Amino acid sequence: MQNRPDFPPLNRREFLSRSGMGMGSLALASMVNASNNPMKLGSPHFAAKAKRVVHIFCNGGPSQVDTFDPKPLLDKWHGKKLPTENLRTERKTGAAFRSPFKFKHFGRSGIPVSDLFPRTAQCVDDLCIIRSMHADVPNHEPSLMLMNCGDGRLIRPSMGSWVTYGLGTENQNLPGFIAMCPGGYPIKESQNWNSAFLPGIYQGTYIDPKNTKDISKLVANIRNPRLDLIEQRHQLDLLGALNQIHLRQRSDDSRLDARIHSFELAYRMQMEATDAFDITREPEYIRELYGDTMHGREFLITRRLIERGVRYVQLWHGPRQPWDNHDNIEKGHRELANHVDQPIAALITDLKQRGMLEDTLVIWGGEFGRTPVVELPKPGSNQGKVNGRDHNHHGFTMWMAGGGVKGGYIHGSTDEFGFRAEEKPVHVHDLHATILHLLGFDHERLTYRYSGRDFRLTDVHGEIVHDLIA
Repeated sequence: MQNRPDFPPLNRREFLSRSGMGMGSLALASMVNASNNPMKLGSPHFAAKAKRVVHIFCNGGPSQVDTFDPKPLLDKWHGKKLPTENLRTERKTGAAFRSPFKFKHFGRSGIPVSDLFPRTAQCVDDLCIIRSMHADVPNHEPSLMLMNCGDGRLIRPSMGSWVTYGLGTENQNLPGFIAMCPGGYPIKESQNWNSAFLPGIYQGTYIDPKNTKDISKLVANIRNPRLDLIEQRHQLDLLGALNQIHLRQRSDDSRLDARIHSFELAYRMQMEATDAFDITREPEYIRELYGDTMHGREFLITRRLIERGVRYVQLWHGPRQPWDNHDNIEKGHRELANHVDQPIAALITDLKQRGMLEDTLVIWGGEFGRTPVVELPKPGSNQGKVNGRDHNHHGFTMWMAGGGVKGGYIHGSTDEFGFRAEEKPVHVHDLHATILHLLGFDHERLTYRYSGRDFRLTDVHGEIVHDLIA
């Protein structure tokens, strides 16, 4: 986007004045106010429909035929071998497996939603449901990397990093990109929100929202127990001056540059993060809307964050892959959906009431879907039970809301049993291209030069799915 200018050498007087002796705030001035600030507001290629993104990630792979893609023929063929090609998945599969959940039609659009999501169903007229998603392989690790970073094998910048690289931030006192996962990390851990070869300032900031009632535990070390803000400022100015001298000799060291920015951001977060994460400042009826649960509080915090200028918030369901129900899918999916159904509906409703949904893109889905056939027993895998589904990358469902997409719209379809994307297939690269388009970027032009070539989120792939755009 732009090259970082060289910093002029410091003489002894300048060094002392900038090291906190009453004249400076070197880092704060240079990183926040100067033209070389990497997080300054960016310039999209064209008028954007969306300004920010909330990505609700059901890691593990929710079943499309049990949520938003009903397949009545599975009832007829339940327990029988399907009369179609048994597409290759990760494990051995068997006969057709009907959904244990009931579907009803909702809203003016009459879109069917299963009883797993009764509250989300009330917002169905705002949903743009893509039933024809497909990915590359039926394995968690590469599919997570593909969905988040655009490549299933190589370390690449995450979508949130690309978005903050392009758009910058509207609030210098908070990270531009936040990833929340309660209780630990998902599979592939921080690679899901890494910045790779992009400058480290664009990496996602991980927060464990498990302790949403205690801000001091929610954001580690948010308050300094020994130094007040003025003393910290003096300390940071000295550190900043030393780091700038060090950086001049290592201008290509993105890690050092990122560290400098991280120190400054941590300092500034003390002034705003405690407010952003404090949901007790919300009226009672809003807190009741989201629900007094860990996920309810997490989603409410998300609204407060994007309201304050955070560009990209990713909400993971939990550590590892909770939606990976190889067995007991009825119990597992119902419990998991119950965790987030009310918060999802609350977020959409709240954003809509505040006039924010129109320029906030909300995304829901996992790294792939699940098979419409049962997974066969395997020792150590599904405990000998025949009541779950295997991974399925051939066809699955995601939905978006707000941010310039069509509401009350179904795009594409899988085959009559829900196995393969058939009508209007949408690859993950196509989804990424469309998301960037909604944010005002030509995905072929949002690039970063590294190792002798221009890289982009979609690599050499991706087509904008114009049918999704309002």
